[in-house]
Amino acid sequence: MRNTPSTTSRLVPVAGALAAAALLAACSTTAPPASTMFSQASLPAAIQVPAGNRVAMETVGVGEITYECRDKANAPGQTEWVFVGPSAVLNDRSGNKVGTYFGPPATWASNDGSRLTATQIAVAPAGTGNLPYQLVKANPAMGAGAMAGVTYIQRVALQGGVAPASACSPANKGERQIVKYQADYIFWKAA
Repeated sequence: MRNTPSTTSRLVPVAGALAAAALLAACSTTAPPASTMFSQASLPAAIQVPAGNRVAMETVGVGEITYECRDKANAPGQTEWVFVGPSAVLNDRSGNKVGTYFGPPATWASNDGSRLTATQIAVAPAGTGNLPYQLVKANPAMGAGAMAGVTYIQRVALQGGVAPASACSPANKGERQIVKYQADYIFWKAA
């Protein structure tokens, strides 16, 4: 009988080499940079959150806003596009859905079941074609979870969302248009 190495003894050096290569690859991989905490330093003063609050959650709202062609208030015979309400998904910075934003009334809801409404305090221009920056003071949250204890919400990093460019006239009064938008919603809590 001839003495041949077993299959197991032939695989051990290969397995050891693979493990060593994996270990070297792991050591040489650079970790992704830590996400930076939101800073409001470059925002207009009107929408900056007062001292004594800290960022609790950063989200990216991706959705749409509905507008309706209606009569202008106190202007007989004139019409304009009027904001009807938003509908957006709130994602964390990694792109995972963490909640929704809808209205009226404007409501931010977490996947954990907590939700809140808020009262607008200030707005500031955010560039042509974009909704304005916004600061709202949160009403007490309903339910325990991520929204509990939120004091303020900022709407920043805006893209789109303004009223349609198409005509709004007595001929198309009642017509609705949907406009896409994106905005970061920054949630603050007392420090």
